[in-house]
Amino acid sequence: MVGLPYDCLANPLGAVRLTFEKAVASGSDPSTFDGKDWGAADLFRNFLYDNDGLSQVPMLNAATIRSLQPNTLVKFRGMIQDMLGNEFYVGAYKDGDVWRTNKFADHSQFPMESSSVMRVWERRMLYCVPVPGQNSWTESFCEAAVIPFTNSTSPPREKRQRDDDMSTDDVDMQAPDQEFEDSPSAKRKREQSIPSQSSNLQENIIGGTYSGTGLVPDFNRNSFPCLVKIYDSPESDLKLNDVFEFIGVLTFDTELKADSDEIGELDTSLYEDAMTHLPPSKVPRIHCLVHRKLDVHDFLSSPPVLEPKSHLVKEIRQALLGHLTAVLGNDGLAAEFMLLHLLSRVHARVDAVAVGKLSLNLICLNKDSISVFRNRLNRAIRNLVPFTHSLPLSIDYLNSVSLAPRKDYQINRLVSGALQLAEGSHLTIDETQLQAGTLNTTGVDNARVLKSLMELQKVEYDFTYYKMEMTADVQLLILSEGKSNILPADLVLPFRPSSVDCCDNVDPELLKAWRWYLATMRSLPHSIEQEMQKVVEDDLVAARQADRSLGSQGLGRLLTMGRLVSVSFGETCLSLDHWQMVKELERLRRERVQESM
Repeated sequence: MVGLPYDCLANPLGAVRLTFEKAVASGSDPSTFDGKDWGAADLFRNFLYDNDGLSQVPMLNAATIRSLQPNTLVKFRGMIQDMLGNEFYVGAYKDGDVWRTNKFADHSQFPMESSSVMRVWERRMLYCVPVPGQNSWTESFCEAAVIPFTNSTSPPREKRQRDDDMSTDDVDMQAPDQEFEDSPSAKRKREQSIPSQSSNLQENIIGGTYSGTGLVPDFNRNSFPCLVKIYDSPESDLKLNDVFEFIGVLTFDTELKADSDEIGELDTSLYEDAMTHLPPSKVPRIHCLVHRKLDVHDFLSSPPVLEPKSHLVKEIRQALLGHLTAVLGNDGLAAEFMLLHLLSRVHARVDAVAVGKLSLNLICLNKDSISVFRNRLNRAIRNLVPFTHSLPLSIDYLNSVSLAPRKDYQINRLVSGALQLAEGSHLTIDETQLQAGTLNTTGVDNARVLKSLMELQKVEYDFTYYKMEMTADVQLLILSEGKSNILPADLVLPFRPSSVDCCDNVDPELLKAWRWYLATMRSLPHSIEQEMQKVVEDDLVAARQADRSLGSQGLGRLLTMGRLVSVSFGETCLSLDHWQMVKELERLRRERVQESM
């Protein structure tokens, strides 16, 4: 056998069926296949990762949805916004004496007789969305490769056969792009099939004929939902708010809505729950063959080839620090703390303490300075971090929005809130617009949720009958006139710019290096050797004796700063020089705070 008779890109279902038939022919019992891979996933992993097929798979997004054909292989990057539970479907059945499979498909390839032997399997359904706050520069390098199916000459889909006496199951029945030519039931189906009213549907979608007509929704980059169906994966592998790349079979059935009156009784049950609000004619589906969790590095363009401990890392650090200093009006101390803030992450949890977070509150911002530096800071951070958000804090805002996600039982969906964010997101909160006023019940709840995110890195999700705390890892920057009473940050620093001049033109290659630097340094491991532990302990005891108000949180903040200063230089162990630098930064910060009081 020279190669596969089916194209993994253009006809992935053919490749799935081939592996199924081979497994059955080898003596495997199809009734034992539920929750197990019989070789299909391995085949696609080999194609994607061993034979460089991944670069050929087009990206599914708002820009490409009109040019991708159903039942082809696509990839989708997004955050798991909701988990819709499990779905039952007929996974395998007998077509005469031959076993067939419906795995990785919405519909059966061949008609299933009422007397057919069937096996009902389960698959998980995930409602996924583009990563909230994802910046456009992350997409420039990972846009779809040349889409190889737009000019395909493969025959159009046939409309699925619906016989009154046909058995109806928890899976719709529709013919995919290609069939096994020698199958008796395939011949029978071709003879009995009803002429399709949309035989040129794919071509019309590709050509843009249906743009704006309602058949193909006008998606945008930030609100492009996708229903991902997961097979053979432990529940622990996928969690709410995780960011994944899903590779699988695309289903975007624009004719299903028009044909819904002809769906059988059991098929109709799909439309009595969450599916009612996620019709296949509006929300594309991916039957996932392979998935992998993504981190910040996966959203960067090709990084420079550097060793984390090389002298080049220190050069990159110095250049980035100079850029932040210019952005912050030549306030060098603010730039030092901003760098540590951008490198911070939650790397451990001890009881209720999120170890590693370093929220920053820049104070002494008045109406004049905020108008200049708010936009400048937001723009600079957007250029450095993949996922960024801005939140204008005011009494009206707190009283009117829902920051925490909540469960809507009428549509059986989790309604996202502004604080349902992916790991590694950056959130800037502008508190300079906050005036005296009264918070209503919603406002009080929002203030409490924000404080919990700030102090514990947790967000309380509202399920009406109970609350559930979800862990987070969000960098928080607060801009305010005075110290925030609503959001007690780890670090409070009076902002002292001496200039408003700033050059926004940054070399693209420098930006790439800075993005790589931030992503790589924040992921470095860190430790304190025994000799340095004694030095740190003695200094912390002395600091506590000098200032009795310095509690465990303050001491923990110093340790976090020690870790961040070390990794900012590409070091994984705390050195004496870096610990001295931490103490000097803290001394200068405390001096500013005292002077501003």
